[in-house]
Amino acid sequence: MAIWTRIFARRFGHRNLQNLVLKQTQTPLKMSEPRWNSDMSAFREEFAKAKNIVVLTGAGVSAESGVPTFRGAGGYWRLYQAQDLATPEAFARNPSQVWEFYHYRREVMGTKEPNKAHLAQLSDHLAVSVVEQKSTTSFIPWETGLRLEAIAECEERLRKQDRRVTVITQNIDELHKRAGSQNVIELHGNLFTVRCVRCGTIKEDRNSPIVPALAGRGLPDANADSSIIPEKDLPRCQKSGCESLVRPHVVWFGESLEEHVLEQTHTELGRCDLCLVVGTSSVVYPAAMFAPMLANKGVTVAEFNTEETPATGQLKYHFHGPAGERIPTALARHPSEPE
Repeated sequence: MAIWTRIFARRFGHRNLQNLVLKQTQTPLKMSEPRWNSDMSAFREEFAKAKNIVVLTGAGVSAESGVPTFRGAGGYWRLYQAQDLATPEAFARNPSQVWEFYHYRREVMGTKEPNKAHLAQLSDHLAVSVVEQKSTTSFIPWETGLRLEAIAECEERLRKQDRRVTVITQNIDELHKRAGSQNVIELHGNLFTVRCVRCGTIKEDRNSPIVPALAGRGLPDANADSSIIPEKDLPRCQKSGCESLVRPHVVWFGESLEEHVLEQTHTELGRCDLCLVVGTSSVVYPAAMFAPMLANKGVTVAEFNTEETPATGQLKYHFHGPAGERIPTALARHPSEPE
């Protein structure tokens, strides 16, 4: 039995897990027949009462910061998509190529910043008070000078009210932490940590480039230099007496999430009374199961996405559009909150 199945079956039961998996394989709703609930006013009332909020985020949040996802139409690094390179088999076959791919992603993050979904922004057009009074199914413009709170600011604000906000992210770019979020569970690890393939030593490494041999390498153009870098010149373990090859300490396709990460996630989902699912396709397991599991036990779940997902029909709310437009409104200070 997979680790994640064992951990989450303790809370939700094997039969419920099986039923949820079956629901997840159903065809999502057609865009021509929207049946989702986009009542922002109603969601805001539930938000005002929630004590333990979980924000589950995926690649869509980072994409709004210009972070390439290397998935979907046009999402190629040279001639490859992420699922072609982010595997143990790909690394064993060609560690030079895989390290070029991750080196490029590390370097790109030096040019990217958290976006409106991560951070509070100054609004432009319409007051949040309107949101409290009126339901909407389209993007709510913002009023000049009104400060809207996004994920990081919301966490800090609610902490002072003895309320908890936890980010559970599938992203490996650390944008949530850079935005100021403190309670962050990185399901798939992060780009700036490496692990020795021999001794297992895990170490943060923020060198740029991570090794001299990767300087100027990794460009995504199909005609870029792809000559093999000798393994001895690739990132190596710094532990005395080891000096073996290291790999990115991220979860690749075909690998299991770390058990302590799953245990943390299990704990946060267990006390969650409101969940926001932001910018995730709901197709990568086990994260794809989290929102439907919560909805199945009666927890309110709101999806924020530019498209429908396999989970949309199982959730109470769906807010259509970019996260940077929707999340600041959803998490803004509610009139019932203390000043």
